[in-house]
Amino acid sequence: MILAIIERIEDITEKKPFNKRYYLTENYKSIFDELNILLFPVVSEINLDKVCELCDGLIVTGSCMDINPIYYNEKAIEGKNYDVDEFKLDKKLIELFSSKNKPILGICGGLQSINVAFGGTLNQNISNHNINNSKHKIKISNDTFLNKIYENNNLLVNSYHNQSIKDLSPIFKISAISEDGGIEGIEKDNIIGVQWHPEEMKDIKFFKKFVTMFFDK
Repeated sequence: MILAIIERIEDITEKKPFNKRYYLTENYKSIFDELNILLFPVVSEINLDKVCELCDGLIVTGSCMDINPIYYNEKAIEGKNYDVDEFKLDKKLIELFSSKNKPILGICGGLQSINVAFGGTLNQNISNHNINNSKHKIKISNDTFLNKIYENNNLLVNSYHNQSIKDLSPIFKISAISEDGGIEGIEKDNIIGVQWHPEEMKDIKFFKKFVTMFFDK
């Protein structure tokens, strides 16, 4: 099995002239190595039809930059770090893999990209979840992908996001909500999104369930 996975760009100013780099965190590698799944990194909008043809599914990863609100008809907040090109790539891949009915998994910023790609909007600033090494509780809905994994309606997850879903795309249903009412999980058929980082929690059960539910048929 081959899964396309979107790499993110970072600018390490002090490392010039090699400061602009695409990256993927090590946790993804270790988890998918253990699952014996090949990851196909995507960094360019070139030949995406070929990427979709080669790959069985798509992972939309989190990002340190926020989606430009121009994509959901809102004004930018002065001083925020918006991406220039990342969402363009996300949207093209999400639409392409969706059109071929291939599974898609969005994590943190990836969930936000999925929601915006299908017509949803975001809260541009939230102050109570972008807390390194902190955890918060979420409530999982019955009869959802997450409920099938954990067989429980409550879960403790990490807090690394400073944006969240405001208006949910009408095609999705909510699968998890945080204690303060924030949307933490969405799904539609074989498209799954979560607001936290299961890879950072080394939650291999989460990724294994995604694979077995949508690929092992």
